[in-house]
Order: sequence, then C-alpha cells, then structure tokens
Amino acid sequence: MKFLWPEMLWLLAVLPALVLLYALIVRRKRKAAVRYASLAMVKDAVGAGGRLRRHVPPLLFLLAIAAMIVAVARPAAVITLPSQDRTIILAMDVSGSMRAKDVAPNRLVAAQEAAKAFVAGLPRNVRVGVVSFAGTAAVVQPPTHSREDVVEAIDRFQLQRGTAVGSGIIVALATIFPDGGIDVSELIHGRDGPRPLPIDRGGKAPKKESKPVPPGSYASAAIILLTDGQRNTGPDTLAAAKMAADHGVRVFTVGIGTVRGETISFEGWSFHARLDEEALKAVANATRAEYFYAGTAADLKKVYESLSARITLEKRETEITAIFAAAAALLALVSATLSLLWFNRVL
Repeated sequence: MKFLWPEMLWLLAVLPALVLLYALIVRRKRKAAVRYASLAMVKDAVGAGGRLRRHVPPLLFLLAIAAMIVAVARPAAVITLPSQDRTIILAMDVSGSMRAKDVAPNRLVAAQEAAKAFVAGLPRNVRVGVVSFAGTAAVVQPPTHSREDVVEAIDRFQLQRGTAVGSGIIVALATIFPDGGIDVSELIHGRDGPRPLPIDRGGKAPKKESKPVPPGSYASAAIILLTDGQRNTGPDTLAAAKMAADHGVRVFTVGIGTVRGETISFEGWSFHARLDEEALKAVANATRAEYFYAGTAADLKKVYESLSARITLEKRETEITAIFAAAAALLALVSATLSLLWFNRVL
C-alpha cells in the first residue's frame, strides 16, 4: 500500500499527545474521587469491569481519528476489480483436424459448446468478437455486446484445410485495433511475414517512430486462441505473437486434442495432426498470458471457466480512501453509542 499524500501521515504524531491528554484527565478525575468519604465504596460501586469499560469508548474514538488521518493521506493499493469496457476476441481453429473424435463428440463441436458457454457467462459490458482460422483467417463476428450474434457466428463454422495460427493472431489483433495501421493482407500474404508495426490507439494515422508498449500492458482487450494442431502455413506464429506483445495484448492459448498426434482423413486425403504445445506456450509467455491444455470436453469447459475469471477481473492500483473514511465513521459511531449506553454521555 502506498499514499498519494504521504506528508499527511505526520498528523499521526498527534495521537500520542491525545493519549497523554486522556491520561491526565483520568488522573484528575481520580484525585477528585478522593473527596468521597470512603474511596473503597466508590471502587466497589464501579467494579473492575466498569473501570476497564470506561476506557473502551475513548480507545475506539482514538482509532477513528487514526483511520481518518490515514484516509486524508489518500492510501492506494493493488486490488482485484472487475474490468471495464473489455473486448475479447475468440480466435478459433477450424482446420480439418478439428473433426477428430478424441474429444467427444468431436473437437469442433466441443470447442463450439465450450466457447458459447464462456460467452454466456461474461459480464454484459464485455464485447466479444470471433475470428476463425484454417489456411487463412477471417473475422466472422466483429466485437459486439450481442451474445446472440456471437453464438450464431460460432455455429456457422465450416471446416477448411490448413492451420495458419499466425494468421489467426494477426487478424484478431487487427480487429482490436481497426485504426492501428495493421496491413493484414501484406502481413499474411507478403513475403517477409509479420514485422513490428507502429502502434496507435487514438484513431489517427500511426507514427513510424512509435515505440512498442510493455507486453501485457493493454488491459482493455485480450485474445483467446484455440487450436488443435501445428502451424503448416501462413505467417510465423511467434512473429505474430511478438506483434501482439508489442501492442500490449495478451494471447491466452488453449490446446485441444492429443499431444502425440492423430492421423485424420479429410476430403479424400489423410494427414497427421499433432498439437504443438511448445509453440502455444511460447505465444502465451511472450504476451504475458497463460497456456491451457484441454484433453477432453470437460477439461475444455473448465479452461473457459478459468479464463472467464482471469479476463473479467484485473489487478490495478486503486485509491482506497473511502474504506478508511468509512472505518473511521464506524468507529466513531460505535464509540459514541457505547458511551451513551454505559455512561449517559458522549465520551
């Protein structure tokens, strides 16, 4: 915890003076009590419990003053809060290997059902977009608050050939920053592949001198990448991940299917599909996100449930002055109430 106005904490030095003043007042009252004919009678009337009880309201009031001074210093702490105006892009693999049935009823259907359940559980202020990728990638649903549109887009998936994981990341990134100067066509079909790009979030023409931001620092959007195979076409996956990292966007990766691989027949030809966990872990690490493995439909559902908590909640530094101010008010109220109940006066 830190303080925005730490110099105000010097006011805490007043507390020992208040304690000393209270002690002097108590001592004065004790001297006045000697005037009674029998001091023993006074002690018996008050009792040990009463002597201790009379110090409780002043102690609570002293704590109230301390809490109020801390509040004046404007304390701030890193706490977990619901994220605001978040955009989530689901980048989902629709390559032919997704028809494999090692995840019941098959990988594609299991992924669709888990994704739809994930979307349904998100807060209403979160926008969701959908990108599908196979040999290339395309936006099948721009970011929207409409859960119905997102579900319909997921249900429209059609299996295709190829697995261009890098293309999925690039198109998802361009969807988050539509005015960021990301030339999707050149990056996906060009000869040189992805390269660092100017970063602009203000809707203006990007400046070539713009510097990359720290990985994972862009809190307003995230990409969830789901795939079951190795990249066999399109831009390099790690180069695309570097682009996302330079824009501060986290890419959470989900691997579905078998790590050992499986031979799959599709449209008259067969191929061996293997999950490239190392590449997916590298993407997550480069963008300060996490990798999840889902070997079954139940695992995939749990992964999405875990992702929902990670994405919709975020840790950020927040001023907590109100908490200390409320504590001070409560302590003062309790102090006054006990004093009235026990001694028929306020302190």
